[in-house]
This record gives sequence, structure tokens and C-alpha cells, in this order.
Amino acid sequence: MVANLIDEEPEKAYEYSRVALRLASRVAAVREAAGFAAYATQKYSEALAEFRAARRMTGTVELWPVMADCERGLGRPERALAMAGEPEVQKLDKAGQVEMRLVAAGARRDMDQLDAAIVTLQSPELASQSVQPWTARLRYAYADALMAAGREDEAREWFAKALEADKDGTTDASDRLAELDGVEFVDVMEALDGDAPHHESEAGPRPETGSEDGTGAENGTSDAAGDREEPRSSDADGADTAADPSERSAE
Repeated sequence: MVANLIDEEPEKAYEYSRVALRLASRVAAVREAAGFAAYATQKYSEALAEFRAARRMTGTVELWPVMADCERGLGRPERALAMAGEPEVQKLDKAGQVEMRLVAAGARRDMDQLDAAIVTLQSPELASQSVQPWTARLRYAYADALMAAGREDEAREWFAKALEADKDGTTDASDRLAELDGVEFVDVMEALDGDAPHHESEAGPRPETGSEDGTGAENGTSDAAGDREEPRSSDADGADTAADPSERSAE
């Protein structure tokens, strides 16, 4: 249930994870699931405790990047950077190392070190033409860092590259490109509703009432103007919201 609900209903996933903990707290998979449920609801202290417990039980390092991102969530980016330099990172697979790089770059940005964040993301994986599961997010993070540094032309190029690799729509690169190009999105149905003309009833127009001098005000109501949707924009960090987790786990 945690796995089924965590993307769409993270609060419910968290509730199920608490029940699972009561039933089987000595099972590593339960501790890990509880950690991700807490992470998804931004309970970073709880998440970090559960990830540490799962790591002690299994002895693996695969949770290292998300543990570092929890440190970011707790307002301790310097600890996340310290973890990025630990020997555990060398034991991660390629995907884990990319996640760790994203977390480290996010920590640099937390500390207002934009140039350092950009350099952190520059890597063989970023330059590679092959598309891997992490490619879109890595390119997006790089574009976003460039944008934050005021390098708009370069940012646009990398948002386009991120969109090219983002077959599953894991980022909002298309929206960021549209924003840079000045494209404005309008909800068509709302616009049509708002522009629809006011129709009189089948019985004809309502009679007017007025003063004896012949002047009067119409007794009907004025046309209602429909609300238009504001231009869509996205945040500066990912994911979806985020981001990820490292922007959460996927910066």
C-alpha cells in the first residue's frame, strides 16, 4: 500500500507505513518503506532515522544519497556535502552516483554557491549523448542552475536537451521552455465559458422599469466574465517536486 499510494497520496502512504512499523519494525524493507513515506511527506527527521535503521540492518549504501538529501531537508546542506565526499559514494552504482551529484549540487545551491553547483553537475554523464533513466533530471538540474545564475541562453539549450530525454514527463522542462519563449497557456474551456454571450430568455427581453421621464435602468444582470488561467510557471528547483528527490532524492 505504501508503494501504491506514495506518489498520489503520500499522507495515506505514511499512515500505512506507521502500521507496518508497528507490525514488523525489525524488517529492513519495512524500515526503508517507512523512510520513503516520511520523506514524501517532508518529515525528514523521521525519514533519516528510518533510512539509517535500514542501512544498519542491510549493510548496503544504496540509501546514501537520499539520506544526504534528508540532511538538506533539515537545513544542514554542509552535512550533505560532507556525505558526498565519503567513501560510501564510491560503492554506489552509476545511478546512485548521479543521485549523489544531484544532491551535492542542491546543497551548493542551498548555500548560495551557484557557480559551484554548476561545476558539480558537469560530468561525463551530463555530456553523454546516451539517454539513461537519470539523464532528463540531470540535464534539467543543470539547466535550472544555469538559469539561477543568469545564464539564460545556456539554460534554454539544456532545458531543450532535458525535454528531449524526458520521455516519461518526469520534469517540467516543456513548461520552462515555454516560459522562456514567452508562451502563455490559457484553459480553453474556462476561456470559452467566460466569452460565451448572454442569452435572453425565450419569452423575450425583460421589461424595463424607469422614472416618469422615460429614463430607466435595465432590470437584467450584466454578463459574467470568465476567469482566465494565469500563465503557468514552475519552481526553480524539480521536481516534481518536484523534485526528487534528490532534489530531494534526486537533485
